[in-house]
Amino acid sequence: PRVRKAREMTLIAALFVLSCLLKTTTSPATSAYSGAWMPASSVLYELRHLGVRALIRYDAEATGRASADFGNVSDAQPPPAAVLYPSCPEDIASLLRASCTHTSPFPVSARGCGHSTRGQASAPRGVVVDMLSLGCHASGSATRLSVSVDGRYVDAGGEQLWVDVLRAALAHGLTPRTWTDYLHLTVGGTLSNAGISGQAFRHGPQISNVQELDVITGLGEIVTCSKEKHADLFDAVLGGLGQFGVITRARIPLIQAPARARWVRLFYTGAAPLTGDQERLIGVDLGTAVSGLMDYVEGSVVLADQGQVGSWRSSFFSEADAARIAALAEEAGGVLYCLEGALYYGGAALAGESDVDKRLEVLLRELRYARGFAFVQDVSYAGFLDRVRDGELKLRAAGLWDVPHPWLNLFLPRSRVLDFAAGVFHGILRRDGGTGPMGPVLVYPMNRDRWDGNTSAVFPEEEEVFYTVGILRSAVSEGDLGRLEEQNEEILRFCEEAGIPCVQYLPYYAGQAGWEKKHFGPAKWARFVERKRKYDPKAILSRGQRIFTSPLA
Repeated sequence: PRVRKAREMTLIAALFVLSCLLKTTTSPATSAYSGAWMPASSVLYELRHLGVRALIRYDAEATGRASADFGNVSDAQPPPAAVLYPSCPEDIASLLRASCTHTSPFPVSARGCGHSTRGQASAPRGVVVDMLSLGCHASGSATRLSVSVDGRYVDAGGEQLWVDVLRAALAHGLTPRTWTDYLHLTVGGTLSNAGISGQAFRHGPQISNVQELDVITGLGEIVTCSKEKHADLFDAVLGGLGQFGVITRARIPLIQAPARARWVRLFYTGAAPLTGDQERLIGVDLGTAVSGLMDYVEGSVVLADQGQVGSWRSSFFSEADAARIAALAEEAGGVLYCLEGALYYGGAALAGESDVDKRLEVLLRELRYARGFAFVQDVSYAGFLDRVRDGELKLRAAGLWDVPHPWLNLFLPRSRVLDFAAGVFHGILRRDGGTGPMGPVLVYPMNRDRWDGNTSAVFPEEEEVFYTVGILRSAVSEGDLGRLEEQNEEILRFCEEAGIPCVQYLPYYAGQAGWEKKHFGPAKWARFVERKRKYDPKAILSRGQRIFTSPLA
């Protein structure tokens, strides 16, 4: 306790310097955030006397790195004034308590891998918490990721990567039930959004597969919560966009892990047969010949003029097959659809190869893809789940990873997905000979009853099935970014004019009005504000999201 108190007092002393830094004024601010900061040399001089040189950094290298994110899209928000490198959750709690009790509370945001856009994980003129630092201290590393074989769960620090959670669980023949498509993200990061992929139709998003959380609220309180204990905080934080607390630990349930995956890609010449087959596959209770036969169901749009960025996963196909697919796309008017699925097998409690062969035979007979365009590979379960990493490394090698990513992710009701496909996939994205630089364009359905309406996540609730559409594009040449952003706005206008209700996933809005009216709607906004008032009334957390930029009245 004495050591913990000493650490806290040292941190508070450093934060006093930070508060002076934040209160120093210069010319009037042009944004919603006011104030400026002392030169880094002055701050570092003070911190040396406080003995916390390795705990908080104010230099341009640290704050610049904390300002950068995967989106790589310039933003008008001021950069953070400092970066905290915590060695334990108590460091974060002390930071939040110091801000909360100060007369001028400063923003604090948790940052994992920075896989966000438009500075959403930044803290304008405040402090960014480098969450990965929690896993770098030898004294705590052993307890930051631990598997209970008897309890069938894994306790993972909020800073842990999902790929490391997978490896730790597989060492015991176990696995979480549901994933994101990209595993090199932090546990706390995906649980603050939803965490979706092709398993979500059966098991729901990642936020529907959590038993317990350790959370540090905006008041600096460390709380263990679950559906049975502090349930409102538990629900608020899941899908809460970092607005109610910092996730420092998550308990994730585990099941018996398969050993292999039969990875299937089927090509379609139209949206209707693709979505019809997808809906039969995810209708696990429908009783059709193919219901529930796949363990993973996704889909994508394939444009004839996609370049390397758009086809970076094409190593799945031989050169001859890729040429045939391109020819089929041309015949289909420039747009193809691909159903991507997987059948898991092997492992202690799962069926063997003969069973998966029979399931695959039924699928290839019953599904309505273009005959001759079925492609199958057999891979390890871990290799299938981490397949996007290979694509990332290819793009990095080609200098195409660290570029602007003006992504647009939407949830659409099932009844309007074909209208959306006609207007967007065959219209807006094909105008003027195509879109040029591209990335994956995903489209696949999920079952609404696998989502928990008590969480903070927003999703369509009008129909039993809704679709996710991910237009995940990269701007690789001069002028691409502005054009792609304008096209995103055109897609949103099209939905509004066509009366297609949609909600953004991984959303971005320029101000609170957009969040209230376009994202949450009246009822969900009222609940969101009530929870904010309860757990972070001074709006300290995640101001980079632009939901709340000042303390609540």
